[in-house]
Amino acid sequence: MSNIIEIDKLTKYYGKSKGIVDVSFNVEEKEIFGFIGPNGAGKSTTIRLLLGLIYPTSGHAKIFGKDCIEFGPEIREEIGYLPSEVFYYDKMKVIDLLKYSASFYKKDCTKRMKELADIMELNLNRRIEDLSFGNKKKVGIVQGLLHEPKLIILDEPTSGLDPLMQQKFFDIIAEENKKGSTVFFSSHILSEVQQLCNRVAIIKDGSIIKVQDIKTLRENNYKKITIRGNQLNKSNFIINGVSKVEEENNELRFFYNGDVNKITAAISSQKVKDVLIEEPSLEEIFMHYYR
Repeated sequence: MSNIIEIDKLTKYYGKSKGIVDVSFNVEEKEIFGFIGPNGAGKSTTIRLLLGLIYPTSGHAKIFGKDCIEFGPEIREEIGYLPSEVFYYDKMKVIDLLKYSASFYKKDCTKRMKELADIMELNLNRRIEDLSFGNKKKVGIVQGLLHEPKLIILDEPTSGLDPLMQQKFFDIIAEENKKGSTVFFSSHILSEVQQLCNRVAIIKDGSIIKVQDIKTLRENNYKKITIRGNQLNKSNFIINGVSKVEEENNELRFFYNGDVNKITAAISSQKVKDVLIEEPSLEEIFMHYYR
């Protein structure tokens, strides 16, 4: 499969303060790629560089094999972008704004625009200024997808949407992906990334600290273990691979990364009532990388 996005040592400084430094990764065709990190980690800076909205200090980015700066206008015809915050002409009606957006593309977007508005329960005849934050976000979703782009770039897409609309939005994105679109999905809400993405890049303080597929990220990481019983001996679990041991009400909780036989031997040396071994959430794995 070819790469839709190729980023090589991309660096952006705002004066003396760094945005991102030496960021490198590729996104494959038809992939749903997650880009996670807390607010301020460099997610939006990376996206703005990809879109040619700002210029890099050094390094390169390509989309569809073409340089993002040199071929910016041509590339953007095939991109659907949803920014983290949407700002529109307040006095316009939703339908007029969407028609204006559609006029930039060399295709008739009317049918898809209406379909998306129906799914998102968006009233096309209201003025932008009368919409709630969540409804403005819906306008952004329809605007970003009405031309059926080859690449969809989403920056914190679900903020402002209620849980029902979030699910509808995820369904739309999964459907677009099935039809052949590649998706680049930036978020600090890890359950979203877990639900949608094939692979994920974790960004911290402007640098990539991990790129891995979701399945491996979860499997190769820590197990979350809870043991219940009377008179549990905490010192029995001071072994390599055990971390973050918490003791409370006849219950021991900790994370373990290592040989499963060792930890089961330690557990069986205790008189236990119950044992729970589970995969940590991506959120907990993520906190491990941020320690």
